[in-house]
Amino acid sequence: MRRTKRYPLKDEGNSLWHLYKTVSFWKVFRNVLVLMIARYTPFMRLKNWLYRTFTGMKIGEQTSIAFMVMPDIMYPEMIKVGRNSIIGYNSTILAHEYLIHEYRLGEVEIGDEVMIGANSTILPGVKIGDGAVVSAGTLVHRDVPPGAFVGGNPMKIIYTAEEMKKRHEETNPF
Repeated sequence: MRRTKRYPLKDEGNSLWHLYKTVSFWKVFRNVLVLMIARYTPFMRLKNWLYRTFTGMKIGEQTSIAFMVMPDIMYPEMIKVGRNSIIGYNSTILAHEYLIHEYRLGEVEIGDEVMIGANSTILPGVKIGDGAVVSAGTLVHRDVPPGAFVGGNPMKIIYTAEEMKKRHEETNPF
């Protein structure tokens, strides 16, 4: 199981129906405005400043968040991205999930020098280790070990850090 905290529903209906009992409307409204501006901003420093300043996301130096990336609109402050990482085009990073009888929250930790391919989805409560590579279109539903190459839906480890190092040495002998 991912590292999420579960909040059972006390009222009738599904948890998303009771959204504004769990998070402030004005917080979501502000986050939507900021995230929509940041999604279309072509300047990495400005984009990272918007995320850090107005949403509370923790983003390391020289991290690049590509065009159309969608961080969590309700709990962006639960997202941490290390330094010199790349999050590919149109990826989604979720820190919440609203289910029928409960909702769950979980921090997302993306390490240093991580590469996340385009159109990937990262679910709440996962940690992606330093130097990991996530293939395009991957559903990250569990932790990714440092240095590993993962991909697919559901995600599978394609190469471990040791296998990646060996492949690199074989293809780059110098």
